[in-house]
Amino acid sequence: MCGIVGILGDHEAAPILVEALKRLEYRGYDSAGIATLNDGRLDRRRAVGKLVNLSDLLVHEPLAGKAGIGHTRWATHGRPTVQNAHPHKAGPVAVVHNGIIENFRELRAELGATGATFESETDTETVALLVARYMKDGLDARAAAAKTIGRLHGAFALLFLFDGEDDLMIAARKGSPLAIGHGTTEMYVGSDAIALAPLTDRITYLEEGDFAFVTRAGVEIFDVAGQPVTRTEARIEVDATRIEKGGFKHFMAKEIAEQPVVIADALAHYLGAEGTALNLPESVDFSDVDRVTMVACGTASYACHVAKYWFEQIAGLPVDVDIASEFRYRTPPLSPKSWALFVSQSGETADTLAALRYSRGKVAKVVSVVNVPTSSIARESDLALPILAGVEVGVASTKAFTCQLTVLALLALKAAQDRGQLTPETLARHLEALRSLPGLMSHAQGLSDEIAGIARQLAEAQDILFLGRGALYPLALEGALKLKEISYIHAEGYASGELKHGPIALIDRQVPVIVLAPRDELFDKTVSNMQEVMARQGKVLLISDAKGVEEAGDGVWRSLTMPAVDPVFAPILYALPAQLLAYHTAIAKGTDVDQPRNLAKSVTVE
Repeated sequence: MCGIVGILGDHEAAPILVEALKRLEYRGYDSAGIATLNDGRLDRRRAVGKLVNLSDLLVHEPLAGKAGIGHTRWATHGRPTVQNAHPHKAGPVAVVHNGIIENFRELRAELGATGATFESETDTETVALLVARYMKDGLDARAAAAKTIGRLHGAFALLFLFDGEDDLMIAARKGSPLAIGHGTTEMYVGSDAIALAPLTDRITYLEEGDFAFVTRAGVEIFDVAGQPVTRTEARIEVDATRIEKGGFKHFMAKEIAEQPVVIADALAHYLGAEGTALNLPESVDFSDVDRVTMVACGTASYACHVAKYWFEQIAGLPVDVDIASEFRYRTPPLSPKSWALFVSQSGETADTLAALRYSRGKVAKVVSVVNVPTSSIARESDLALPILAGVEVGVASTKAFTCQLTVLALLALKAAQDRGQLTPETLARHLEALRSLPGLMSHAQGLSDEIAGIARQLAEAQDILFLGRGALYPLALEGALKLKEISYIHAEGYASGELKHGPIALIDRQVPVIVLAPRDELFDKTVSNMQEVMARQGKVLLISDAKGVEEAGDGVWRSLTMPAVDPVFAPILYALPAQLLAYHTAIAKGTDVDQPRNLAKSVTVE
């Protein structure tokens, strides 16, 4: 959530800042602004809503200057208003901020007692006012910023610009990510490499607790103790940061369509050229592991729930699954022979990162499954396994989810192999089933038009239920989440067998029930649950293979025929129709598919 960009350049900063902020729109935001330094004086422009509103404002009220900072805000403290939009300015300093300052009320009271006045409802303005006070007391910009940073509690990425300091930006991070971009005679700061990709391919990531003095000549970095440190400069692949829609109307549609390719890429990476043997790092050895604790948020947590079935059924390895926002607050006991596994698309999810830090030293190994190998979660893990989904822009995760499932499936197979739970023949059969998935997903993409027709009717519903059994139960949860996220229709996912234990009271002819049910060993039981729904005039949409549709199709409202798939890995394939249902329902309702209201792509605050 939120996005930060800063430039010390040779060219007018304002248009470059706006373009860089556009590359951060995928994070979600409700206001935006920039500040520049011209002839030694700070000035700023801010607007509520999309970046086009800021661009329009800059046409009529342009900003000059070759040094500047910019921000897209996702509201936490205070409503989305111009007064609450960043950058915030107090006296000689302007600041942009991602995160939450937990002790801002205490600081605000202290500042108020000295006569400070407040223009906003935000915690960020407190930071600017504190720096301004220290500068009024005689400290220079560097000392005032460092003293302020030392007083802040919470999670933050901060970027400061000062009157009279044409060649200085000060950056700091604690919890929220921040990267420094290196040019020849220019320097940049951004929330992530995507924002900076058109400007430079040389990136230095600040570590936890770092702050930095950035000038056009380079950067000085200091650790949490205030000691000078050197952080590695990395080269980024510019192609890996492309965010074009590629002819699709929405990023979500493009990312759904990319799934066959990215899953094939992930399989090729972890199975080698022949695709017949697991090719995971040597340190992935489950021989002495007694339990795996999986931790994640949102869609990634549902990937973990699917993987729990795989690890326990295929490898005989017990698995606990926790949502990250609750995990560390219940102080769970962790076995020193267990592994803690963290799943995150961005690798910057604040709750997941906090859970990782809680687990470090309590378990045998901290492993992460991430899409960004340079992210905080990846860097702080003992082992990071990339899912290779490529940049995912749509807020509602699609290709990252199925790539997470693919890598987790391979880990479960490796655990089974290490623990002697698989014969070579069974392993070969499972690998063949996984290799078939890209082709099956391409085939299932052909259902898109049919799903669009169904979605136009679903768009009229107020409530929708999703049902699944076994490893398809977490897919029911994920399908409901996708629909809620982008169409704003209330939806819930349930284990099919739980229907009669309460949710069946919701069933009437106005409530569509979407059943995810490949023809497997649990199919007959699912059919019984469907009959309970239809007996109460519920509208059943059955998603199954040809055999399943033939056996259970009588009486259903609509059906979608999926290609036959090995039941073990059906969740990966069946994610696709769930995604397409959400996508086309949102289209029918006219909602913002890629940037749904109130949501952010990367949640970097607790």
